[in-house]
Amino acid sequence: MKKVLLTGASGYIGKHITLQLLNEGYEVRASVRNLSKATEVKNAVLPHLKDQANIDSRLTFVELDLEKNAGWNEALKDIDVLMHTASPFPIASPKDENDLIQPAVEGTLRALRAAKSAGVKRVILTSSVAAIYGCDLPANKNEFDETMWTDVNHPIGRVAYTKSKTLAEKAAWDFVKNENPELQLTTINPGLVLGAPLDDNFGSSISLIERTFRGKDPLLPDLQFGIVDVKDVARMHVLAIKTEKSIGERILAASKTLSFVDFAKILKKAYPKSNVKTGKAPTLLIKFLSNFDGEIKAILPLLGRDMQLSNSKARSIFGINFIPAEDSVKDSANYLLKKGVIKL
Repeated sequence: MKKVLLTGASGYIGKHITLQLLNEGYEVRASVRNLSKATEVKNAVLPHLKDQANIDSRLTFVELDLEKNAGWNEALKDIDVLMHTASPFPIASPKDENDLIQPAVEGTLRALRAAKSAGVKRVILTSSVAAIYGCDLPANKNEFDETMWTDVNHPIGRVAYTKSKTLAEKAAWDFVKNENPELQLTTINPGLVLGAPLDDNFGSSISLIERTFRGKDPLLPDLQFGIVDVKDVARMHVLAIKTEKSIGERILAASKTLSFVDFAKILKKAYPKSNVKTGKAPTLLIKFLSNFDGEIKAILPLLGRDMQLSNSKARSIFGINFIPAEDSVKDSANYLLKKGVIKL
């Protein structure tokens, strides 16, 4: 039985990865920032396990901090695979970009150095489409793919979150090249992750569905998102462990690109009595409103941008058939309704 150290296990994606690892027979050592989160993770996955036997030996917990050295070497002892998903993901840009960049980059390097010290050869890193799309699409391309890198001096690449994911992934590949060539690294680069969470603690991406459902914005910004279901993202992480073709590769995780208006229309059709608004806002209006709303300000560079993403590499390497984006949108809303977060 292979042992996996999973960082960021209490996150939205992390819990789904924990569940799929356990259901595939892996032993999971889950890292959390505070051990008080251990019960939360265990309770989230337990109802969905194929086999609940010996869960306390198959799922154990360690306390790790992206910005502290304490515990990393011990956490990686006897581990076969490091799966590093931990990284901050806010909706609004922080006042100081280093609040995002520093833990993302230093945390990644801290994890990789500890892996090297412990002799762990296999690493799967959760990156993001944000490390890809912050550049101008080449003239001969009509969709973003894994050959492209965000330019941190580009208007989109300068956004704090985009920069943090780009610099963290680049740091990982540079580490392999310069410090540990034997390391077998794969990065998974998801688009906007949707789909039902496993418990009441949902991520920033689901809050976009909540915001749309509530009709908070009378008109919607001209934005596009490459959507991917959280179950598919987790599946790609788990498949990477035993898929040799994924070693040394960065792999986009995306089902389909939808505009903000597209997924509002999906919600309105599924819930005609809801407050969902489906009109598109003039870009000038969005720029004006950004002066008063940090969440709006964070998306300004993406307004009007075509965000078609290639998933051919994921389909080729993993043989994956992605869950339809429309289903992920509706599953997210169904979850929020079931939990009483939103009401009709």
